[in-house]
Order: sequence, then C-alpha cells, then structure tokens
Amino acid sequence: MGENSSVNLPPGFRFCPTDEELVVHFLQRKAALLPCHPDVIPDLELYPHDPWELDGKALGEGNQWYFYSRRTQKRITGNGYWKPMGIEEDVINSRSKKVGMKKYLVFYIGEGPAAIKTNWIMQEYRLSKSDSSSTKSSKRRGHSKVVIYILHIKYVQLDLFVFYLLTCSVDFSDMLGL
Repeated sequence: MGENSSVNLPPGFRFCPTDEELVVHFLQRKAALLPCHPDVIPDLELYPHDPWELDGKALGEGNQWYFYSRRTQKRITGNGYWKPMGIEEDVINSRSKKVGMKKYLVFYIGEGPAAIKTNWIMQEYRLSKSDSSSTKSSKRRGHSKVVIYILHIKYVQLDLFVFYLLTCSVDFSDMLGL
C-alpha cells in the first residue's frame, strides 16, 4: 500500500497519534459533526474491501493506514472476513477517564473452519457507550456508529512479500523466527 498523497503535511511531519488522540481529537469530533484539524483521515466503506484493496483510499503512514468507517456486525469482504481477537481494551485519557474502546481484528482468507489466518491486523476505535449516548447531535444523525480503523501488517515490511503471503496464504513467521 502506498502513501496517501492527498495529505498536505509539511516535510518531516508524520501522522502518529496515540490512542487517546485518535479518540478525543478525531473520533469524538467526527461523531459530534465538528471539524477535525487537520482533516486527514478519510471516510470509506470498509466492507466489502479486502485489506490489500485499500491502497490510496486510506491515510497511509509507514505500514499503517487510517480511515473512518461505519461500525457494522457484518465483517465479510470479497475474499474473507475480519475476526475479532481477544477482548476490547479501554482507551484512557491523561486524567484516567475512559474515553473509548479499542478492539483488534485479524483478516482470514476463505470461509468457516477452512479459512486461513493472515498477517493483516486491524484496530477498531470507538467511543465508549457513555460518550456516544451523550452526544445528542451524533445520535440524531446516526454518527454514533462511526469508528476509526488502523490497518497494519504484522511482522511484514516489504509490500512484495506481503502480496506473496496473501496470495499464497502462507505464514512464514516461524521460518523467520518472528
């Protein structure tokens, strides 16, 4: 996946927000229909896109891609599905207040028990229930289901190698000692 060329950051600046910054400065503002400055995270419909189809559609920074999408229970794409892994984690602000939730998802190619786990990992950030229900304007317009996703590739750094892993569905992490 390439870098998003539509972002106009000065040379040397990188988009590298903390969990708190993603929730407080971006997601809460988006849910409340307030402007985000800088407005760099694009809106996109995640499903039915496979992770490798998001090139140029999401904000790319290194091996991570950021985008807003609507939260949905259906996590099926053209070639597989996203499966939650583990439990949700609280996102805590600097005053030790819970401001949101973070969930990890992993992409599987195929269907059902025959599906093969890939190295595509996604983090889903959402507002905590108390925050989303207290925002009347977002509830009225249906924006309480907006989430931020960060998509990245675990253990893999070369795009060519990632493509090979995805097309062949082979996990080389044991071979590489990762």
